[in-house]
Amino acid sequence: MSLLRNLNRALTATTGLQVRRAAPPAPAEPEAATSKGVASKAAAKKPTPVYRCPGSEDLATDRLLRQPVFIMSPVRSGSTLLRMLLNAHSRLHAPHELHIRRLEVGYGSKLSQKAMSALDLERGDLEHLLWDRVMHRELVRSGKDFVVEKTPSNAFVYRRIRDCWPDARFVFLLRHPVSIARSWHEGDPGKRTYEEAAADALRYMKAVDNARKGITGGYTVRYEEITADPEKEMRGLCTFLGIDFEPAMLEYGKKNDSQVVKGLGDWRDKIKSGAVQTGRALPADDEIPGLLRPMCQAWGYSK
Repeated sequence: MSLLRNLNRALTATTGLQVRRAAPPAPAEPEAATSKGVASKAAAKKPTPVYRCPGSEDLATDRLLRQPVFIMSPVRSGSTLLRMLLNAHSRLHAPHELHIRRLEVGYGSKLSQKAMSALDLERGDLEHLLWDRVMHRELVRSGKDFVVEKTPSNAFVYRRIRDCWPDARFVFLLRHPVSIARSWHEGDPGKRTYEEAAADALRYMKAVDNARKGITGGYTVRYEEITADPEKEMRGLCTFLGIDFEPAMLEYGKKNDSQVVKGLGDWRDKIKSGAVQTGRALPADDEIPGLLRPMCQAWGYSK
């Protein structure tokens, strides 16, 4: 009998206690990321779920929507104004931002996962069915023909949106990058400095730029041109969408008062006025910070 056993035997008889080997210390847990940027990068690395791209023969069963319209734009680029203009058309329903990319599907058990796989439906396919159903429900309730979705963060997942709806139409909305950064900062100056706003908005600009390069057959409009000549720009956009231009689009505020919501900032007065107003003057070339200059050049706002 070992020394430890003899010792424990004696201790148990006299004190009721025993000696045991100490457990090895548990490895230290990594510190939680406290930086918002670090946390967002970790979330951005989340793998894209597996999905298949429906062919033309699958659309009849896999998709309820037909030819949805997606506005790809950075934050503070005038997408709310464009949404209101389009929503005033009798055939276009442009609701508030739907953020469908954040709708996810999970399996409650391994059996449910196996059952869906037997139906040739992976998690990405199920999410696409959910996205399509939510948007189709919104369209049916409106009584119109086509839905328009304008959430800025959609640009980060343009490939999934393109693959989900092979017949989707894409509209790219651009604005001077410095104007975007200024508006993003002015929207909540206590939350972000101008420099921080410029860096954050640039992420969206790059995503939109990548989408423009990765999607063929899209249509590009500029905020400055919409405010300068809204009828001309809406006529061109309607032609792209295959619908007739309607003059009521230019009086969008009269039809959309019920959709004015908090958080629109400097758009509220423009929406309530019922007419497009001229935008602010373009920044001078010497007002362009180095961070935004490459994008200004790529979008034709500076040389």
